Amino acid sequence: MALISKIRNNSWLLVVLVALGLLGFIVMDMTSGQQSAFGGSQTTLGDIEGKKVDWRQFNRVEQVLYGNSGGDVFSRRSQLWNYFVEEALVKEEAEALGLGVSRTELMDLQFGTNPSPVIQQRFMNPQTRQVDFQQLNQIKTAIEDGSINDDPRLTAFWAHQEKEIIKERLQSKISAMVSKAIYTPTWMAEMGNSEINAPATFTYVKIPYDEIDNSEVELTDADYEAYLEKNEERYKNDEATRVVEYVVFDVLPTPADSAALKAEVEGLIPDFKAAENDSAFTEREYGIPPGNYVTKDAISPIIADTVSSLAVGDVFGPYTDAGKYKAVKLVDRRMIADSADTRHILRQAQGPQQFAQAKKTIDSLENLLLTQGASFDSLAIRFSQDPGSANKGGLYEGVTPGQFVPAFNEVLFVTGNIGEYYKVRTSYGWHLIEVLRRSSEATERYKVAYLEEAIVPSEETQEEIEGEVLEFIGENRDLKAMRAAADARGMETETSARLERNAFAVGSLGASQGSRDIVRWAFNANTGEVSPELYAYQDPVEYYTNKYVVAGLLAKQSPGLPSVANIKSEIEQEVMKEKKGEMLKSRIQSNDLQAVASQFDTKVDTASNVKFNAMFVPGLGVESRVIGKAFTMEQGQTSEPIVGSSGVFLIQLLQRPNVGQANNIPQLRQTMSSQARQQVPSQWIQAMKENADIEDNRSRFY
Repeated sequence: MALISKIRNNSWLLVVLVALGLLGFIVMDMTSGQQSAFGGSQTTLGDIEGKKVDWRQFNRVEQVLYGNSGGDVFSRRSQLWNYFVEEALVKEEAEALGLGVSRTELMDLQFGTNPSPVIQQRFMNPQTRQVDFQQLNQIKTAIEDGSINDDPRLTAFWAHQEKEIIKERLQSKISAMVSKAIYTPTWMAEMGNSEINAPATFTYVKIPYDEIDNSEVELTDADYEAYLEKNEERYKNDEATRVVEYVVFDVLPTPADSAALKAEVEGLIPDFKAAENDSAFTEREYGIPPGNYVTKDAISPIIADTVSSLAVGDVFGPYTDAGKYKAVKLVDRRMIADSADTRHILRQAQGPQQFAQAKKTIDSLENLLLTQGASFDSLAIRFSQDPGSANKGGLYEGVTPGQFVPAFNEVLFVTGNIGEYYKVRTSYGWHLIEVLRRSSEATERYKVAYLEEAIVPSEETQEEIEGEVLEFIGENRDLKAMRAAADARGMETETSARLERNAFAVGSLGASQGSRDIVRWAFNANTGEVSPELYAYQDPVEYYTNKYVVAGLLAKQSPGLPSVANIKSEIEQEVMKEKKGEMLKSRIQSNDLQAVASQFDTKVDTASNVKFNAMFVPGLGVESRVIGKAFTMEQGQTSEPIVGSSGVFLIQLLQRPNVGQANNIPQLRQTMSSQARQQVPSQWIQAMKENADIEDNRSRFY
């Protein structure tokens, strides 16, 4: 227990527990009722090649890793699901290959000189960008003597992290095996040599698609079906999908809301002006406390001239800026040097006990400087925990106003005397500061504080609009009625892309619980139906309901190729180009490039030294079909019309040199194999997922 108490006073545990938001290992069983009523299968989140993932297990791991931390909950759940899938597949493949990770290897991956990428990411010092081995050694000691078990939160976190490390290590071993098996045969090396060293030069004529007006083209279902069949792999769905149509009701503040918020700011101005402690007052009233001195240019242009003319202590406002009512107080103005030199010793701290200890150390160091003539440089090198200056004796030269945190900045540019020592507490810890020099050039700067109130709708306004939306839903129970009602209000309906069962982002609505609820409803609804629920969305900054959404199901699609009706709007432009391409081909009267250019009032261009793997060619654009055709032609040959991405092309090959027999086959093999090996880590696991038997039940739980 003594060791754990000591460890809890160190910053590494705060980093692990606070940054990851570990709330606890034991969480409420959200599905216990289902289990008792229907059996254990009701808690099965998924099944990966026969390995079941229980919802309670998934939920526990999510709590261990994230707790109540911020961020996109749906994205992190998606990442966690991918971990469970990959961990199961990697473990199965490793067992089949006889691969494993020994306990000795695991300890080395956690605490050795070349730790796992998992450790490197989680235990990197943000200031030095290096792994913090001091933190790791403290954890290792706690593991070895068993005292880590006194903290169940850390125990749970470390147990799961070991699984992540083993999974990553096995995955890298399999990747290495696959990579070493890659071999480039001679014929492929010679082909690669030809593609690299025998670029094509050709002339071409481009007939753009806008040569034909859209009104001249009649598209039939047969045209769409032919296009889909031709591009089956591009549009085929492995999962069922839904398309929703929705109407957005924005929740905006009324004039009465705005007036009330303005009055709130006005009511605070007398006390704001009289306040002696501007930091305490603004923090209490959720304003912005005074920070560093700033130039006039750094103040909002809406009030910059006004602030520069205020007397110290005066307040101006309310005024509107960036969707808020604000009032500004000029706390101080003075001429501030444009730069300064300083040196300091920092003792880092997090939490009351560490700050108290850091203060004692700084007091002792100051005493050494004042009474025993110790060298500041040597003390900084030995004791400072600022990686940016410690090895330079704590020295910072050419510091500009505002570069450091306000308390440090205040001593350096305002209150400090050159050559004297000052002890300052900041969010980093305790500093011992010496001001060395200030520049003779100075600029007038201002210290300001703000009151502010976001101009947002009141709860009454939000409730009133909610009532209107519920009435809208009650009167419009199908898509046709919803569209007509929206149109009558001057509102537009929006359409989502195809949504899979576990999607959590819907069109312009983005990712949120509301979007996830829409998707879950859509997979249980009938085509043309309007949801009986309204979906509320919160402002990400001010946390009020900023929109209500009414959704209807436009289309449902089973796995495989989508029907023409469900994808027509998505592929219409591509089908139009294909149809125009065939029409333009039929109008071409010659295979002479100059004659074709004259016929369509265009010109003959030249593409020079085009390599086979070129993605973009200046003048030509992104035209893979054209480039591919050029490399199948003989010198002087003219192609048939080619339906490309931006038009129909005719090309004539001018030159493609014969490179002859390659004399560096071993080097070519190595280069081509190396390029293929770089794709192995991401490609093999993706291939495993595509071929695995995976049952995904996530949509039943969230």
